[in-house]
Amino acid sequence: MKENYCLQAALLCLGVLCHSQAFATDRRSHLRPSFHGHHEKGKEGQVLQRSKRGWVWNQFFVIEEYTGPDPVLVGRLHSDIDSGDGNIKYILSGEGAGTIFVIDDKSGNIHATKTLDREERAQYTLMAQAVDRDTNRPLEPPSEFIVKVQDINDNPPEFLHETYHANVPERSNVGTSVIQVTASDADDPTYGNSAKLVYSILEGQPYFSVEAQTGIIRTALPNMDREAKEEYHVVIQAKDMGGHMGGLSGTTKVTITLTDVNDNPPKFPQSVYQMSVSEAAVPGEEVGRVKAKDPDIGENGLVTYNIVDGDGMELFEITTDYETQEGVVKLKKPVDFETKRAYSLKVEAANVHIDPKFISNGPFKDTVTVKIAVEDADEPPMFLAPSYIHEVQENAAPGTVVGRVHAKDPDAANSPIRYSIDRHTDLDRFFTINPEDGFIKTTKPLDREETAWLNISVFAAEIHNRHQEAKVPVAIRVLDVNDNAPKFAAPYEGFICESDQTKPHSNQPIVTISADDKDDTANGPRFIFSLPPEIIHNPNFTVRDNRDNTAGVYARRGGFSRQKQDLYLLPIVISDGGIPPMSSTNTLTIKVCGCDVNGALLSCNAEAYILNAGLSTGALIAILACIVILLVIVVLFVTLRRQKKEPLIVFEEEDVRENIITYDDEGGGEEDTEAFDIATLQNPDGINGFIPRKDIKPEYQYMPRPGLRPAPNSVDVDDFINTRIQEADNDPTAPPYDSIQIYGYEGRGSVAGSLSSLESATTDSDLDYDYLQNWGPRFKKLADLYGSKDTFDDDS
Repeated sequence: MKENYCLQAALLCLGVLCHSQAFATDRRSHLRPSFHGHHEKGKEGQVLQRSKRGWVWNQFFVIEEYTGPDPVLVGRLHSDIDSGDGNIKYILSGEGAGTIFVIDDKSGNIHATKTLDREERAQYTLMAQAVDRDTNRPLEPPSEFIVKVQDINDNPPEFLHETYHANVPERSNVGTSVIQVTASDADDPTYGNSAKLVYSILEGQPYFSVEAQTGIIRTALPNMDREAKEEYHVVIQAKDMGGHMGGLSGTTKVTITLTDVNDNPPKFPQSVYQMSVSEAAVPGEEVGRVKAKDPDIGENGLVTYNIVDGDGMELFEITTDYETQEGVVKLKKPVDFETKRAYSLKVEAANVHIDPKFISNGPFKDTVTVKIAVEDADEPPMFLAPSYIHEVQENAAPGTVVGRVHAKDPDAANSPIRYSIDRHTDLDRFFTINPEDGFIKTTKPLDREETAWLNISVFAAEIHNRHQEAKVPVAIRVLDVNDNAPKFAAPYEGFICESDQTKPHSNQPIVTISADDKDDTANGPRFIFSLPPEIIHNPNFTVRDNRDNTAGVYARRGGFSRQKQDLYLLPIVISDGGIPPMSSTNTLTIKVCGCDVNGALLSCNAEAYILNAGLSTGALIAILACIVILLVIVVLFVTLRRQKKEPLIVFEEEDVRENIITYDDEGGGEEDTEAFDIATLQNPDGINGFIPRKDIKPEYQYMPRPGLRPAPNSVDVDDFINTRIQEADNDPTAPPYDSIQIYGYEGRGSVAGSLSSLESATTDSDLDYDYLQNWGPRFKKLADLYGSKDTFDDDS
């Protein structure tokens, strides 16, 4: 550095020209013309003389970061025409002129007034000119020059990142590239060694190394094991000045992680695992877990488990839980403590993924012994069969043995068993079971035609522990017995044409019949059809068995007449093929009908035959017309009868008891014709749109108790009414409501007038109420008030 400074000062003082560009000249045409210039010809042969510049300089240099007490001298401007008398003035302009760079206008010395930083700005471009001090006339043309800031090593190297992260597989070979780190230096790389960097490792030996020129970090030790140490912290230094003393430096941290490879086989931490399972366990239940440890991670540490040997291979299985990396031993089939109490398995654990580079480290698997003990449990009883099928004949007497079920306790204790029938499967209680030996018996006769199969369930429970029970289905088939006689398969009816011939007019059957039997086929067909023995020689009809469970009915003669007999009832005996056979007598109805010439039926009614013979169509129409006229007359008579006014009081000769309707209102006068319409009183619900109540009548009828009804010849109305009221009160079949008739007025045209006692004294009536004397003592007061005038006068 000192040599550079001395050289620079010498060049500035001597004004040595080191650059190819000239910045100033001196036009001295009258001075040293031969030395400084050369001649050129003008347009007219005039010789022009070229002047040599009188002042020139190279580009100037100034050291950055100068911190001296005085401004640093950058350089000096000087012209040959300057005689030193002060008449020439030097002017400086351009970048930083007057602020950073100042010039002495007399001597031309340029000084830097501020500390410069090359990293901020490397050079400045300035303009210099010499002028006459008095007139400011340019003495030299302006010239441009450059001031370069000379670099010093004032910037340390800096890395692109403060920290780096890198991965490298474990057990990598020595020299494996891990990562490249890069640093930069702000100093001038073209000047000196200020920006020449050298990398070195400060921390991380002996595991890693770094290339001095490139910054590439490489592994330095073989077989680095991730399971031993996974992460390393390395410090890298970058130093300028080519790494020589006095240079500046910077550091960065690099975190290097060893990635896993499958270089470790799985290992069981123990050689034997002890497990146990209850004999009551169901298939699929977990018995226990085993785990082989593998220090590798990720897919390199995945382990799968298998059973490779042992006497329990058929009863147990193992699956892999990939979340916990465990082998789960499960029950595959039920085990029995009484049969075998211990099992042994050989379980193998193996890696799923194997790296061929480390196959020599294998084998990548391990085995272990698993011993499983079977624990005793209180098991429910077991039936000797999964289901039972028994048979019993229908109509068998109660107590008939159907069959037997048998169960036993599988435990070593062999607890006694009690049997019972699930009554939800035998709601009609057709069967019973002996609780000790399991024999099933009938309780009532069975009918195969109603139910051919009965399915029940039987429980077997331990006596000492009723909660331990088993259930078995029992199907009972009801065997058929020939207990149903065959019958007609349909309600047959035959028709035969009347004829005057003495022989049958056709060999075709009148009707073909078949039979149906509710019994099984073994006790049903074949059916045999015949006439009863007492009419085996029936003169009219005969039965021919077709031997295919059908029979034809034929006429033995002709000449059937509807006038003589229009209907024949023919008994037919049907027998089945059971043992013993059953038979029934069925009646076939045969009608004698009228037919046309082709034998087609016209009519089978004897009355119609007579009418057709004796009456014409006109006579029939006349008879129907008369019937219609009579019906119209009856309807008119009934209508007029209803419109006719009827008397208020029933005459003595009528039976009062049959015309009394009990109700709790007074009733209107004679203008209210509906009040005493018996049909209306008997059906009060139809008046005024009244909706009748929907009462449910009792199913039984009430029989009046003897002694409540008065004698038929009694005329005591009071006793009659009391008797009817008492019957109604004690009749359980009576509806729970009264038959009430509502009247809006009393009436003005009544023959009896008003029944009110307020007008009794002034009411004149032509009606004779003497009959009230015969109604008993309760009506005596009425008879006195409303009796005839003669009687009233006599009494008065």
